[in-house]
Amino acid sequence: MYRNLILNTDSYKTSHYLQYPPNTNFVSSYIESRGGKYEQLVFFGLQAFIKEYLAKPITKEDINEAEEILIAHGVPFYREGWEYILDKHNGYLPVTIEAVPEGTVLNTKNVLVQVVNSDPKCFWLTSYLETALLRAIWYPTNVATVSWHVKQLIQEFLLKTADNLEGLPFKLHDFGARGASSEESAALGGAAHLINFMGTDTLSGIIAARNYYQESIAGFSIPAAEHSTITSWGQDREAQAYDNMLQQFAGEGKIVAVVSDSYNLWEAIADIWGEQLKEQVINNGGTVVIRPDSGEPVEVVCRTIEMLMSKFGYTTNSKGYRLLPSYIRVIQGDGVSLASIRLILEAMTAKGLSADNIAFGMGAELLQKVNRDTLKFAMKASAIEIEGTWQDVFKDPITDPGKTSKKGRLALVKNQQNAYETIRLQDINGQTNQLRPIFANGQLLVEDTFKSIRERSNQKTEL
Repeated sequence: MYRNLILNTDSYKTSHYLQYPPNTNFVSSYIESRGGKYEQLVFFGLQAFIKEYLAKPITKEDINEAEEILIAHGVPFYREGWEYILDKHNGYLPVTIEAVPEGTVLNTKNVLVQVVNSDPKCFWLTSYLETALLRAIWYPTNVATVSWHVKQLIQEFLLKTADNLEGLPFKLHDFGARGASSEESAALGGAAHLINFMGTDTLSGIIAARNYYQESIAGFSIPAAEHSTITSWGQDREAQAYDNMLQQFAGEGKIVAVVSDSYNLWEAIADIWGEQLKEQVINNGGTVVIRPDSGEPVEVVCRTIEMLMSKFGYTTNSKGYRLLPSYIRVIQGDGVSLASIRLILEAMTAKGLSADNIAFGMGAELLQKVNRDTLKFAMKASAIEIEGTWQDVFKDPITDPGKTSKKGRLALVKNQQNAYETIRLQDINGQTNQLRPIFANGQLLVEDTFKSIRERSNQKTEL
């Protein structure tokens, strides 16, 4: 992956060192979600960015390369400024960053990160980092937020229709790797999902949690069939394909998933699973997970579960909802989104089916169908120090009040209702600032573990 931080910016940023008022010493900027699709978000991703990009110094080669490219590109290059950083700071960026702890669940429209240069000669550096820093935060925070809201939804239906929440950590499985825009996106998004759940097929997310957050194995998967492995047997040997899955992977305490819609899902359930392989499923010692993978999700899921119940029976739990035997379950991995999960679970509830019968696999809706506007992320300058005096910096466009930015040096506190609230730093009056110093001049000051991040994200979902 390309790592020249000098070029990890927007082209027009390279001219900004000439645009600030004379005698500027410090520029302070902040990052927030200005609202958007969700009222609450889960903050994640800053530590990964710091470790990958900011904890490594720029080099003479980086400066030379940047100069060659930017001059040819038609924009100015501040070689003197970058050489000053190399000589004075050994290539480490003289900025300080404070942020809310990763995994924190809080309302949008609050400061999440605050950045300021620590060397007055590098006043131009704060906003130069906007492109890379904002991108590093908005994407994993979006994915963590989507995943967290799915968790709240599934938990709601489990509380209503199941005896316990034991299965919750594996109710949403990450199927999104192939739909992500890059391997790095899959890694960061995959790790973000694993804050909330334990199931994933996005190996890159496992590696990201391992490399950046000290978690050796953040999530788990199981052997599972795909259409190529099932259809390679041919339609007339579909039952043998399923039998092979049981022979190879089923057993005491094991779980195996088998996609079953390659030809006729209903015949596969009624005849193959419910008749030819019925005894093997019952006696396999583990759990066979049937995956329908096409059709209208609400209709297909409900019919699949009820057909399996007609063949394998069911129990009725303490809340009056029907549950398949523990040796057979369903996973829906097609057309899955927050909205469709709600519709499926509502329909199941109406039919007396426990939410414990099913898990979900989410792909592009989890890792790809988010953008900066999903939560209206922005990084804006809010204060500037000129000749020893701090002044407010803000925008207040008459054409869009939603883009009005915050003023001054900021702090994040908890108010009397225990909700997060952004205030001016000068008004903190003994309250605890929830923004922690996280980075200074090339050094990571606080290193979060994945375990601690998970604990924070669970604080509002504990029973």
